[in-house]
Amino acid sequence: MASSKMISRKMIKLLSPTPPSLRCHKLSFMDHINLPLHSPYAFFYPKIPQNYSNKISQILENSLSKVLSFYYPLAGKINNNYTYVDCNDTGAEYLNVRIDCPMSQIINDPYNDVVGVVFPQDLPWSSSLNRSPLVVQLSHFDCGGIAVSACTSHTIFDGYSLSKFINDWASTARNMDFKPSPQFNASTFFPLPSETNLSSTLPTTHPSQRHVSRMYNFSSSNLTRLKDIVTKESHVKNPTRVEVASALVHKCGVTMSMEKSGMFKPTLMSHAMNLRPPIPLNTMGNATCIILTTTMTEDEVKLPNFVAKLQKDKQQLRDKLKDMKKDMMPLYTLELGKNAMNIIEKDTHDVYLCSGMTNTGLHKIDFGWGEPVRVTLATHPNKNNFIFMDEQSGDGLNVLITLTKDDMLKFQSNKELLEFASPVVESTK
Repeated sequence: MASSKMISRKMIKLLSPTPPSLRCHKLSFMDHINLPLHSPYAFFYPKIPQNYSNKISQILENSLSKVLSFYYPLAGKINNNYTYVDCNDTGAEYLNVRIDCPMSQIINDPYNDVVGVVFPQDLPWSSSLNRSPLVVQLSHFDCGGIAVSACTSHTIFDGYSLSKFINDWASTARNMDFKPSPQFNASTFFPLPSETNLSSTLPTTHPSQRHVSRMYNFSSSNLTRLKDIVTKESHVKNPTRVEVASALVHKCGVTMSMEKSGMFKPTLMSHAMNLRPPIPLNTMGNATCIILTTTMTEDEVKLPNFVAKLQKDKQQLRDKLKDMKKDMMPLYTLELGKNAMNIIEKDTHDVYLCSGMTNTGLHKIDFGWGEPVRVTLATHPNKNNFIFMDEQSGDGLNVLITLTKDDMLKFQSNKELLEFASPVVESTK
């Protein structure tokens, strides 16, 4: 297993101090009910042009200093009851490390778990309460390649906000005159309701469990094949890439479950849906709602039937939110979450969690030395977790699948999965 050696650790200060009027960043109700975890993303760059090799860290530090002046809550401190961020300009943590192996040893491992070496030790998915809301690590490999990883507090950022920040940071690195335009005004749309007992809604972290993750690729042509199957056998129109891909991995999960137990168990799949719009696109913070799709019979698991059900659930949620006052959205989202938790606690359903970072530009993040060959996350602490991302070409999809170790052994040999998706790295185990 590769190990890392610290070269330096520092706090990156803001290029321009935060005005006193912005010192207290009020968290929204959506922020408040999110788990206070560090969400970990990593970007791998194997070939660095010679003219950049000796100044990479300086470019990252200088551009981070400037972009933090616009994303100032990331340089502050979250208060103990998750109601505001003290934007005190403490700065973001920045680690410079050397890893004692070539990058190929990490990105060619069949399991994604080894990428943990490019993140600060024990930080991914851990609490962000007593740590900087943003921790960056620049990792140098023996081969000359680098990885840039960022762990951002989920209390302050959802996936959309994180992607905006990373894109703005990269744009600043390429052009220091670039000016981001984030708005930290989510609390005006989702205020903390005064009548709510805040202590009863405070998020709690779950202990990390031992799971494994693998990344699979759905090529553009295989996604088209899946869409054709769905549309020809149902009344579904214009299914999305994520809809057909999530239907397939869900079906493979059901097959895996039935192989273990010998019987069908109802399922619950949760999809995260961005609320921008109706919320403005430059609003940072947490602005998502969950779509809950259940299956009670094997017939409902079939791809055309599941996609039809998923589309219906999505449309019903859109219709519900369209006529809903914005200040009611957080409470409604909380209610959906409670409904899901009730099902989970009863153990009547197999539960699958889906989220997507598609159409965000993360697969093309260029700090000045080219686009990454791999974008990924650390292994998620929750099992049965599917995270969809754009593949490097932008047309297909990559999905990071996290399961228990025993379940992964069954899942990865599923013939239907392998007909439409390819492991990003072939297993030799």
